[in-house]
Amino acid sequence: MVAIDTNVLVRLLVNDDPTQSKASQRLFASEDVFIPDSVLLEAEWVLRAAYDLSPAEICDAFRRICGLQNVTVADGQLLAQVIDWHEAGFDFADAFHLALSAGRDSLKTFDAGFIKVARKHTSQRVERP
Repeated sequence: MVAIDTNVLVRLLVNDDPTQSKASQRLFASEDVFIPDSVLLEAEWVLRAAYDLSPAEICDAFRRICGLQNVTVADGQLLAQVIDWHEAGFDFADAFHLALSAGRDSLKTFDAGFIKVARKHTSQRVERP
């Protein structure tokens, strides 16, 4: 199994560089691939900031890629929750932070928007320090 960096995933998803995109396609067609959480987090930012993709487009792309039989992520259920929350209005990184913090007493943040969205979608305590 090979692990990939963000640029390999982005080339596969946006197909913006013919040589690199083709190499990414070959890799995903021929290898078992591990996508680290950090790569997904960074890829979401790149797809949103550099390619202006919507949350729905990003979530759809992540579901398609991570659903491939030869693709593994650290925790598929956790990632599914992150994607669902992102579609429901959470910032992707905040959704990841919250999902990774499950089972803790609370998640502390100064981000009032994060607190407000979290209260609508989860019983996990997200609050100011």
